[in-house]
Amino acid sequence: MSKKAILFDLDGTLLDTLQDLADSGNEVLAARGFPTHPTDAYRTFIGNGMMNLVRDIFPDGHRPAEGTETDQILTEYREAYGRNWRNTTVLYPGIAELLDSLNEQEIPIGILSNKAHDFTVKCAQAFLSEWKWDVILGARDGVPKKPDPAGAIEAATQFEITPESCYFVGDSDVDMFTAVNAGMHAVGVSWGFRSVEELREAGAEAVLGKPGDLTDLVAG
Repeated sequence: MSKKAILFDLDGTLLDTLQDLADSGNEVLAARGFPTHPTDAYRTFIGNGMMNLVRDIFPDGHRPAEGTETDQILTEYREAYGRNWRNTTVLYPGIAELLDSLNEQEIPIGILSNKAHDFTVKCAQAFLSEWKWDVILGARDGVPKKPDPAGAIEAATQFEITPESCYFVGDSDVDMFTAVNAGMHAVGVSWGFRSVEELREAGAEAVLGKPGDLTDLVAG
């Protein structure tokens, strides 16, 4: 069998971070006198990076202007998330067993997230350090965020495989678009922040019902 690799999104795919992200956003809103959102509303705010999240959570007509205002709110959000990031975050059921299997099979694995790179690394170290990771990439200055394929192609280069041999596993349309744009296999997950319909419409070749289904897909 030719060499294959698996690239995972982080939030909504490997880790259930929804509550901690929502609590952080709501702290920022409340401190500025705006109404907060129910936790489930953050499912649609997450996935496009922290800069977009801190703009999207504000009501229409009150979204911060690009530049200094957005930068300040982003700083406030990062401070709030720095307090909250590990309060409730956990691995999704079945992820540990999947990662065990992939490591045992010596299939290279990596993470590509639109979460800021420093928080991506913190989460990986805190929750995913039991497993061997070949690539961990979050959002970095100078590198376009997903769905631009730059990060995915960079990961494939680090894996030392072609993009066509890589499976990109994620829970949003952004992840599926990234996979398609990079020439990778687009694999959605049904347990994340977005709907199965969204994933299929965005180009998912398959949508996993549970983490263990990935093993069969890659073996096929």
